[in-house]
Amino acid sequence: MNKDGRPVGRRVVLGVAALGAAGVAFGARFQNGIDSVLATIETKDPTGLTGLLPGGGGFQIYNVANSLPHKSDQDYRLTVDGLVDRPATYTLAELQAMPQTTLVKDVQCVTGWRVPNTEFGGVLLSHLLDTAGVRPEGKALRFTCFDGVYSESLTLDEARRPDMMVAHRMNSAPVTDAHGGPVRLYAAPMYFYKSAKWLSGITVTDRVMPGYWEQYGYDVEAWVGKSNGRDDAPTSG
Repeated sequence: MNKDGRPVGRRVVLGVAALGAAGVAFGARFQNGIDSVLATIETKDPTGLTGLLPGGGGFQIYNVANSLPHKSDQDYRLTVDGLVDRPATYTLAELQAMPQTTLVKDVQCVTGWRVPNTEFGGVLLSHLLDTAGVRPEGKALRFTCFDGVYSESLTLDEARRPDMMVAHRMNSAPVTDAHGGPVRLYAAPMYFYKSAKWLSGITVTDRVMPGYWEQYGYDVEAWVGKSNGRDDAPTSG
């Protein structure tokens, strides 16, 4: 059954299962395409089924835009601007050449599902902020995305934590389109809606500007176990 109580077709179940098995059998070089197909199926028939399949990896994939966004590694750009002394725009290769950090923690969604021991790799937000030179009046960050819809926010103190990252790798492979690649935000200690996918802009602001889901009642402060009325245990170290 799907979330509306309608039965899921047998062909959908078998087709999605075959895609998940293909991801396991053929490895990472097929994963981007498989993730994209699974994301499309999840959008058309949001049953949560993809999260139970080998190719889905336990994730349920959400997208608030009309289609799955895509940028090639060569076309991707990340802009850091706002209340900074040295605004800049980075290619994926330039982000990869910066000091790299790896975090392995649970991914926790505010809807209740969790994927344990997920690895993300990339550049700490604090490094990008130090490189840009945040002005004294800078108090927060606004994140924008190349899907043209999504946005998020962090305070400056939150962004400087050692578990806040601009990630371009996930589980030792490039971040796929469906998971927000080539580059996404990873806010490890917060519910996963804070980890904005398809990241294209980081703007330093003088105040917190609530993101997409906060406009629909989600907490701006999304600490696991401390927001949205949930009592989940904090994500693992």
